[in-house]
Amino acid sequence: MPNEPHPPTSAPAVFLPEVRAIAPDQPLQWLVLGWKDMARAPWLSIGHGAFMAVAGALLTWLAHDRFWLLVSAISGFLVIAPVLATSLYAMSRAMEREEAVNFQLLVSTWTQWQLKLKAQPDSYWSLIRFGMLLAIAATGWVLTSSALITLMAPVPIHTPMDFVRHVVLAKDNYLFELWLALGGLMAAPMFASSVVSMPMLLDSRVGVFQAVLTSWKTVLTHPAQMALWAFLIMGFSLLGFFSLFLGLVFVVPMLGHASWHAYRDLIDSSQLPERLCAEETPR
Repeated sequence: MPNEPHPPTSAPAVFLPEVRAIAPDQPLQWLVLGWKDMARAPWLSIGHGAFMAVAGALLTWLAHDRFWLLVSAISGFLVIAPVLATSLYAMSRAMEREEAVNFQLLVSTWTQWQLKLKAQPDSYWSLIRFGMLLAIAATGWVLTSSALITLMAPVPIHTPMDFVRHVVLAKDNYLFELWLALGGLMAAPMFASSVVSMPMLLDSRVGVFQAVLTSWKTVLTHPAQMALWAFLIMGFSLLGFFSLFLGLVFVVPMLGHASWHAYRDLIDSSQLPERLCAEETPR
């Protein structure tokens, strides 16, 4: 009797951890906790902010009279910031566990996970893949916004002053408002995809797709609190930029540490496999 064909098996569902309930003003508490973490390791934390401030100032200086290069630099800076803050998440996690917080922790965070590829084949590259996805998203925003301005601006836009005169201050022209709306539409899914993804990838042995879906689940579960958190992040980031990047020295570490506490308050990671550091062995 011929073997009957087996029905096709569906792919296993991706496990998404539980999203915890939080208070309406919990994002403000994350900022307080982030500031406290920064105070516990001030030099290492401020070092992150100083690096970002110098990098931002250098990029602006190089692109100061080329508007689209400047937009590209700032957009990429904002989008890649959650990846660059990975070692800040590691510092907050170490403080939470009462482990040593030192320069060696930062080095191991960025360099040593790939040494355990046999034990954790997805250990290191998940962070790289997520960073690449954010870079692609930033590139898409720059290309889309440049196409919008090029097609609808009354004159070619080459410098920041061209943009201010012919887009921001233009009369009877809603191009600037349309540009801002387009930026908001593109920023919203990037925020929803990354709000807890990077701390989750650091803390748990999960894939990028699982982390992004969890991040979206978090935003859909707490839309009001996540909108407040996005507003706080954007507000402090703009404060850092408008202070000639000096404010980033404190804003970057505060937001980085606070993002770890946001992840810990929001996500129940008890059922997720823990990500091992290079010096640890699998359990």
